[in-house]
Amino acid sequence: MSEPHPTPEAAPAPPPGAFSITLRPLGWGAPFHWLRLGLRDFLRAPFIGLFFGCAFMVMGWALLKVYEHAPAYVLALAAGFLLVGPVLCLGLYRVSQCLERGERPDFGDALLAFETRIGPLALFGMVLLVLEMVWGRAALVVFAVSFDGMPDFKGSLLALVNPENLGFIVAYLGVGGVFAGLIYAISVVSIPMLLDRPVDAVTAALTSLRLVLTQPGVMLLWGALVTLLIGLALLPWFAGLPVLAPVIGHASWHAYRAAVGE
Repeated sequence: MSEPHPTPEAAPAPPPGAFSITLRPLGWGAPFHWLRLGLRDFLRAPFIGLFFGCAFMVMGWALLKVYEHAPAYVLALAAGFLLVGPVLCLGLYRVSQCLERGERPDFGDALLAFETRIGPLALFGMVLLVLEMVWGRAALVVFAVSFDGMPDFKGSLLALVNPENLGFIVAYLGVGGVFAGLIYAISVVSIPMLLDRPVDAVTAALTSLRLVLTQPGVMLLWGALVTLLIGLALLPWFAGLPVLAPVIGHASWHAYRAAVGE
């Protein structure tokens, strides 16, 4: 009598594709709720939050110092600084993830949060870096065709508010709006998603883009709130970043958890 053949083990299910991941409907009050949750997480782990917030502040000082003689790059990088923040907030996402699980946040774990998903995160970071470089080059072109030589830092700021330079203002804001919208759309929930799930960078970016395209009103409100708060934190001399940056970072984690289904 022959022995029965062993039943083959079922292969593990592949990770879901970008278009099969469920997106939850969001209400208009959701962004304000995320900010409240972000403040709560900051107060529960203030020292880790202050460390990352101070890192943002120091980076802002460094950007101004290095690029004080290249105003076009300063303006482009200052805007991009608001948009590549999700990559720099990985440690804050880790803290919120631990608090959500009922665990105690660890500074070392937060600092090295990228290690568990270094491949997809590095790929996504490279995409954002390329977009930032193209954005900076486009800003230089707009300056070059609008002025006879490059203005200094003070002159570039005055040019942005001078009604006589309406053509430059429209072109600069138009170019910036295109790149800012694209970077925001593909990154608003993709970085915390990469940290939290076994998905690739393309899946995370497409999921983020789907969220923005299917619920544009709420996501535009969230983007406007983040931009407003960071803008306020930049004055004077980035002094508000040590507190507001970690609050927004924690809130971004809750935005992802609220929007993307299991």
